[in-house]
Amino acid sequence: MRSAINYLLILVLISCGEDENSEPITDTASHVEYFGFTLIDTYWDDPTDTEAKSNYADEVSGFSNLADLLVVNPSDDITERVASFSNLELRAVIHLNELFFEYVDANGPSGANYDLRPNYESRWDEFTAINQSVLNSSQIGTFYVGEEPTWNGITFEELNAVTNLIKEDFPTIPVMIIEAYPALNDLQIPTSVDWVGFDHYFIKNPNTSTVFQQEWQILKSKRSSASQKIMVIMDSHYIDWAHRDFGNIEMEEMAAVANNYYELAKSDEDVVGILGYFWPNGFDIPESTGARGMSQNTKAEYKRIGKEITGKE
Repeated sequence: MRSAINYLLILVLISCGEDENSEPITDTASHVEYFGFTLIDTYWDDPTDTEAKSNYADEVSGFSNLADLLVVNPSDDITERVASFSNLELRAVIHLNELFFEYVDANGPSGANYDLRPNYESRWDEFTAINQSVLNSSQIGTFYVGEEPTWNGITFEELNAVTNLIKEDFPTIPVMIIEAYPALNDLQIPTSVDWVGFDHYFIKNPNTSTVFQQEWQILKSKRSSASQKIMVIMDSHYIDWAHRDFGNIEMEEMAAVANNYYELAKSDEDVVGILGYFWPNGFDIPESTGARGMSQNTKAEYKRIGKEITGKE
């Protein structure tokens, strides 16, 4: 899961297309509390429509309770943005990578290397002073730290410094990190992190994919506290050549893919929610289709899942 700014498309192409659709594993499980999508309010304007629009909260609010909101500068005033989410019964996923980290060179495992900004504490202090009125657990779902941190060269010491800083100031708001699957073996998770996850796309059924299940177990083994919960990152975008060639997935099968991720979430009581990557079209590459551009059948499946999780009518 990545922000709309300084995004690095990672397509590490390994065999992951052998799985088939599965029967539902369980009924609705109360441990899955959250559902939403990324790129909801991140300055990304869907190039496939005729309007200038970069906030899609009104399109997902009927079946979501989390929505991605990007912060770039310490002077960003997000009070009105968060308030508009709250009016739609959405909690913000505050996307903080740019606030704390900066691109320095191409020497990271992903081909991008990020360092902690030397003035990260003063940037955080400025941002929180401006936005204090909305930085509470009733309006903020989670602080999302780093961009696939280990994969992008962020050290454990840097990540730990940031998550400790956030947790000290806002102990009741969950802190979340999402790692890239190639870096899971090297991942270290600070104890100040509450929610963890990883992204691996082009997999039709994570429940029956041996590759995905191995990665799932690695993630679980890396947790530094028994209280840390898992956020499932659902593949809700479609890149024709990648999904077909490497996942053996046709676009009309994305409804089944969504249900498969839902069954994964229901099958494990450590899961706290599902975030779909991503909502608007044209991200990663111009030809990509987001959840917004899927068939009516697939979008109906997103709505069904979201309403079951959130309880929205």
